[in-house]
Amino acid sequence: MPDFISSPGLFVKEQKPRPVGGFRGALYNLTGGAWNLGPGPKQRQEDELARRISRQLQGSYNTAILSLKGGIGKTSTTVGVGLTLAEYRGDAPCAIDANPDSGDLVERALGEGIYQQSTPRTISDLLENIDSIDSLTSLARYMHHAGRLHLIAGEQDPEVSDSLTAEEYRRIRKLISSYYSVVLTDCGTGVTHNAMSGILQSADNLVIAAGYAVSGAKRARSTLHWLASHGYEDLARNAIVVITDKDEVSSRVDKDAIEEHLAGICRELIAVPHDRGVADGDLVTLDVLKPETRRAYKEIAAAIVDGYR
Repeated sequence: MPDFISSPGLFVKEQKPRPVGGFRGALYNLTGGAWNLGPGPKQRQEDELARRISRQLQGSYNTAILSLKGGIGKTSTTVGVGLTLAEYRGDAPCAIDANPDSGDLVERALGEGIYQQSTPRTISDLLENIDSIDSLTSLARYMHHAGRLHLIAGEQDPEVSDSLTAEEYRRIRKLISSYYSVVLTDCGTGVTHNAMSGILQSADNLVIAAGYAVSGAKRARSTLHWLASHGYEDLARNAIVVITDKDEVSSRVDKDAIEEHLAGICRELIAVPHDRGVADGDLVTLDVLKPETRRAYKEIAAAIVDGYR
């Protein structure tokens, strides 16, 4: 026979999770919790996404976000997903701006005004002093913070920004891996600039940014084919393609056909709806985004963490 010591759970009724919002939440609040119907299907789906995002990890993992075309939501995806990871994970994530074309990752996360007022530390400053960094405290001097999302700014000097090499990126990645379990790398456009071989070799999975245009879909497909034919078959096969409706394309564009064109050559395809909070090219904050946009970023974050094995 079971007893309280060996099987205490058998003597306690399982309590249903508290419903939030909707009829179930209202009924729970009105009855002071006496009537608890439990979460509805929508809340259960949200809770499952949160569980996947917050999964405890052993080690450090890196996701590269890249595209073959600028202005299609790559950096906004990095910020939106980074902020979402920071919201749901117990450990703070890190995002690195490795864009060789004067990337604006930190400006999109902090707002240009705040960034200009802060100490303008960049990835070049970090590299210059990397041998002296031996703690998270000393590393923090080269970081910027958007809430719990920690960021390394890209080099803004166009004569310097394209000088980051594959070996330099690997040194940064090795340092960051000592302190962060989840790292996002905003790669810029293209797959052949100096640092890309180092980024791809250290990536655990990829996010390929695309847009709702025939040219954008072709470029995303070309990116995956290039990866598969240059020794990165696993990264291509397990890539997450994110289509951002940044420019609110006309009704003449067959979105379903574009999604179908890309869905069969990647692990997962996720669409981010048109949202002024993303499309304006300015500060990205979760609280001003549409619920559908936030949901898409949660799905991307969950898919990224699912890929860490």
